[in-house]
Amino acid sequence: MTNLSTGPLVGLRVIELDAIGPVPFAAMLLADLGCDVLRITRPPYPGAAWEDVGGTILHRGRHSLTLNLKSEAGRADLLSLIEGADSLIEGYRPGVMERMGLGPTECLARNPRLVYGRMTGWGQTGPLAPRAGHDINYIAVAGMLHAIGGAGQPPTVPLNVIGDYGGGAMFLVTGLLAGLLSAGRTGKGQVVDAAMTDGTVLLTSLFQAFLHTGQWQDRRGANLLDGFAPFYRCYECADGRHVAVGALEPPFFAQLLAGLGLPTGRFVQYDQAGWPAMGQAFAEIFRTRSRDVWAAHFAQGDACVSPVLSMAEARDHPHNRARDTFTTLGGVPQPGTAPRFSVTPGSVRPAAGVLDLASALARWALPADR
Repeated sequence: MTNLSTGPLVGLRVIELDAIGPVPFAAMLLADLGCDVLRITRPPYPGAAWEDVGGTILHRGRHSLTLNLKSEAGRADLLSLIEGADSLIEGYRPGVMERMGLGPTECLARNPRLVYGRMTGWGQTGPLAPRAGHDINYIAVAGMLHAIGGAGQPPTVPLNVIGDYGGGAMFLVTGLLAGLLSAGRTGKGQVVDAAMTDGTVLLTSLFQAFLHTGQWQDRRGANLLDGFAPFYRCYECADGRHVAVGALEPPFFAQLLAGLGLPTGRFVQYDQAGWPAMGQAFAEIFRTRSRDVWAAHFAQGDACVSPVLSMAEARDHPHNRARDTFTTLGGVPQPGTAPRFSVTPGSVRPAAGVLDLASALARWALPADR
């Protein structure tokens, strides 16, 4: 059975214990970059949501195998597969894998080079570790959610890209790759404890620094980068759609004023006392034309004005088309690979189908040089 994957991680073998949220996204990224990922699915059961949550895209690029890990035979089969793996990723609550006899102790005993990736919201330790939660809960405790939204309004609920994917999956992938590099040098695997709360807090590093130096007010809608500054926010246009303005630096701010037909000295950029009047003037002008007319108007300069596109519209933007940022696989439009590699480019491939146990074991037979 030939592995047709390409990318800088070709040759690495990853076992993914099926889940929702950050685990399949992390596995998708690894598969796009060339890893041979085997997704272990559970037998069907009433109310199962695993296959219908983004599976068309999130499960691309890898084979799957159904094992009943509640049975002794299923657990033994997984341990056999682990002998030939470089990494395992799982997203159960702390203690679940240990109760099944598949915790780090058992798995590393079978394969001392294994990098054992654990993805949770709260982490493996701490008072909240055994508790349920979702993205909104994790970013709330991390201090991120409090900063998102308008002044005097409740926090705005963002899409679950901050906790699940930014603070979760991306740090899981980073941890796995670092662990694999270490295992390659030392021959010793280890456990990667990736918690969405930890990762989300790390994402706030710039704002923690601002807060420490007094350059950030710990409240919504009162800061340079949270929509308070008139030159860093979104504006409604004549057609009800929006543009995003990000003219932070003085040269860009000058181009913004010129593009809006305002004299250079009309507003002092960083005089916060003048921001309410500035924002009102900008809003009134932007409402005089449609979004796309403004986008064309600012297209050739550096005023940092962009159309706010819907997800469907983003597929057809000329820049995204030129870079093949989106692709179509099996008739389904979806994101392409990222980042880009000059010598070993990644690839988007469909889900490779379901394996039976014999085929999986044969495919993952332990190489002689491991």
